[in-house]
Amino acid sequence: MKKSIYASLLPAIILINVNIQRLTAAPVTRDSSHDFSAAAAEEAIKQFMDKYKVPGLSIAVGKDGKIVYARGFGIADSAADKKVNTQSQFRIASLSKPITAVAILKLAEQGKFSLDDKVFGEGGVLGTAYGTQPYPEGISSITIRQLLSHISGGWQNNGDDPMFHNKDLTADQLISHTLNNQPLKNRPGTAYAYSNFGYCVLGRVIEKVTGKPYEKFMLTEILRPAGVKHMEVGGNTADEKRKHEVVYYSRDRSAYLDNVTRMDAHGGWIATPTDLVKFLWQVDGFDNRPDILQSASIREMTTPSQPNPSYALGWSVAGATWKHTGSLPGTGAEMIRTGGGYCCAVLVNTKQGGDFFKDLDILVKKITGLP
Repeated sequence: MKKSIYASLLPAIILINVNIQRLTAAPVTRDSSHDFSAAAAEEAIKQFMDKYKVPGLSIAVGKDGKIVYARGFGIADSAADKKVNTQSQFRIASLSKPITAVAILKLAEQGKFSLDDKVFGEGGVLGTAYGTQPYPEGISSITIRQLLSHISGGWQNNGDDPMFHNKDLTADQLISHTLNNQPLKNRPGTAYAYSNFGYCVLGRVIEKVTGKPYEKFMLTEILRPAGVKHMEVGGNTADEKRKHEVVYYSRDRSAYLDNVTRMDAHGGWIATPTDLVKFLWQVDGFDNRPDILQSASIREMTTPSQPNPSYALGWSVAGATWKHTGSLPGTGAEMIRTGGGYCCAVLVNTKQGGDFFKDLDILVKKITGLP
């Protein structure tokens, strides 16, 4: 692609989330009939990049516990004439949520809490550390499970999303402010409303029960044991861009207006696709390598809630397919585990309108042999 095509594009970011769904817990058995084709994958990638004028894209494909393909395409930084390679880091947006969910399930296995424990109020995991007592109606009945499955009753990812307001507040300060000033819309457990804020709270649950900062715990206990080497929570400003991190190209607003570091548990990580595939291997339920979670936890993690038969505990689910997508203006992302033994991640450094995310999903399905 020519640099001039992207010279006028501005770095930008806003968190959005796309969810594809399922009805029952996925089996661990699989149909391995699809054979990966690098040539077919590259042709599909080229068509997608050409259609949406994608500056840069990185992909990793794992099959039966082995990396069968990893490659970068296009531009990482047009001003510095840097190309995307397999070490390039991208913001992964809401792909952060299933990573946080796995940590929560692991801590539940260790007896730190039950998924049905209350989060706020006397006897809750976070107790009365946040907000002013007494809590508004419903807040003291919210459970960890409800936060995981976006059925806590409010704080939806819309114009009132707390995570995109009061950017100078810390996560702790924002939680207190939100509990005091933003009442729930529904009774907890009765309605699905996708919530970035709910996962921000889950990050603080992890910190409370482990006594460690969220990022440190995730790296030492979840990601490094999986062989993940290039993941970290991203920065907020252009000066905080990591050494191998791409530039984000978009016609939307600047990539440095939001508090990305505060998004940690719901949308703050940066990663390479290979790192994401290695993470997926730890929870795919297949028998080619050990999982970080017990099989019962994996079944629970991929069983949807009653209010939304298409979203489980941190994952969009559809039959034997578990996935998540995420976006920031300037970033599109998808990772997927299929019943055919594939684990795949695709990251791009732009976001377009129209059918961009639909076509990104079609691209991933084509590569992994899904209809």
